[in-house]
Amino acid sequence: MQPPAEPDPRQGRLEQPQSPGAAPVAPSSEPVAPPLEPGAPPPEPGAPPGPVPAIRASDRERDAAVQRLQGAFAEGRIDDQEFDDRMRSALVARTRAELDQVLADLPRSAELGALPVQRGGRRLLALKGTVQRRGRWRVPERFSAVAYKGRCEVDLRAAELTGGSTTITAVAYKGRVEILVPPGVRVQVRGYSYGGHWTDEVPDDDLPADAPVVHVRAVAYKGVVEARPTPVPSGEITRS
Repeated sequence: MQPPAEPDPRQGRLEQPQSPGAAPVAPSSEPVAPPLEPGAPPPEPGAPPGPVPAIRASDRERDAAVQRLQGAFAEGRIDDQEFDDRMRSALVARTRAELDQVLADLPRSAELGALPVQRGGRRLLALKGTVQRRGRWRVPERFSAVAYKGRCEVDLRAAELTGGSTTITAVAYKGRVEILVPPGVRVQVRGYSYGGHWTDEVPDDDLPADAPVVHVRAVAYKGVVEARPTPVPSGEITRS
């Protein structure tokens, strides 16, 4: 009778039969490490897994965040300073998590009220009084604002620009024309004054080359034409 042949070590270990009634061996619950990248150093023994990288935000997602902020601002959910701060954060956000943080306490676009976009016309005239054009309105490519011993406020923050380039002619005759511009829009003010002044306080640092542009043609006769990101506090408005 031949003795039983010894197992060949090259064939691997022989499976040990389970005894009758023994519980099956559960598979290991330890996570399986992902394969290493070519040339990457091996992880330290016992080191925890690395953090999951944040998902980058796209231009479309940033644009959607901007529109959501404009809708919330038009409904009065955020004030002037909050709108300005959040718009700047949304425009420079690099990841989806940063955008989510900006929009965390605001309803989604589908939950916002359907505010109609009104046609704003092509002119705004203030005669010894105050007129405002604000909220959701469509800005034509050419627009005029005239303040005759009064005050005009042209608010573009929640408005819809119809083109990549918008021209606003602002005339302040012993009055004030104030143009409020949201972050992400480049402003170029040109003109002349007699006994008055015009100013551009809208920062345009780090704006992309294809950012929309608002050209302001200012005429200030003993008055003020001003482009700025937020309104002037009522206590700081002085007579021109």
